[in-house]
Amino acid sequence: MPYFLGIDGGGSKTTCLLGDESAVLADASAPGSNPIRVGEERSRQALHAAVREACAAAQVQPSQIARTCIGLAGAARPPIEKQVRTALAELLGGEIEVAGDMAVALEAAFRGGPGLIVIAGTGSIAYGRNERGETSRAGGWGFAVSDEGSGHWIGRAAVAAAMRAHDLGENSVLISSIMNTWHLGSRDDVVRAANAVPPPDFAELFPLVLAAAAGGDSRASEILTQAAMELAQLARIVAERLWRGQQAFRVAITGGVFQNSPLVRQVFGNSLRSLHPQAQIEPKVVEPAQGALWLARGKVASSGS
Repeated sequence: MPYFLGIDGGGSKTTCLLGDESAVLADASAPGSNPIRVGEERSRQALHAAVREACAAAQVQPSQIARTCIGLAGAARPPIEKQVRTALAELLGGEIEVAGDMAVALEAAFRGGPGLIVIAGTGSIAYGRNERGETSRAGGWGFAVSDEGSGHWIGRAAVAAAMRAHDLGENSVLISSIMNTWHLGSRDDVVRAANAVPPPDFAELFPLVLAAAAGGDSRASEILTQAAMELAQLARIVAERLWRGQQAFRVAITGGVFQNSPLVRQVFGNSLRSLHPQAQIEPKVVEPAQGALWLARGKVASSGS
């Protein structure tokens, strides 16, 4: 019996599914494994941990894996593809395919059919494929200039909002929460850390924004609302390229921002429907590793990002 692995190599979390030709036999998770985000060695460690855990749970040797597909942002960059492929080949037998995170997420949602996927995790991107097989993307151009509505974008906006509150002489729980998360002693330390090169892990601040919003902090709620509207705009750009007029199209969502924030999901849905009433938004958050497993089984062709 052939065995297959599907891996979602995110910036904050790695998810691994092991299956045969028809069923998922085991799943595992590890810290983020995207080399762009965590570096080559931490990527390797996370991938090995996830693969070993999944194989142990299914009582399958890594060398028995017939085919593996991993999806991650930046997969089209040759150095990134080589690093990930090399790390997996140290453990696994069989063919290894490195695909874009948007490609595996699209397959997880639509199994080779048309649709639009919006990813909002550490980074963000919108990607779609229409009935003619034409594809389009928006966003995902890196933290410095893009990734609107992502965990990184939200964390950076939280620091900006905290400093604006200070300028206005207003109280906000954000600054103290940021200091606690980054283990800093003062507001000046936050400023120095936020402007450091390389930059800090802004996505690490996403949970504190959720907590602040849940506690009634208006600035935190505004950040999440704006994030959702930014993500809706990414979807709008792709939709207008792929579906003309009043043609209906399906939309799916994935990533930790959508998974953990009902407010983002609600505002995103309302905003996109106001822009495109014909959008049919799937309420369930998609698991991209399912798409990677689907691709590993050889169901459909994929592409990089």
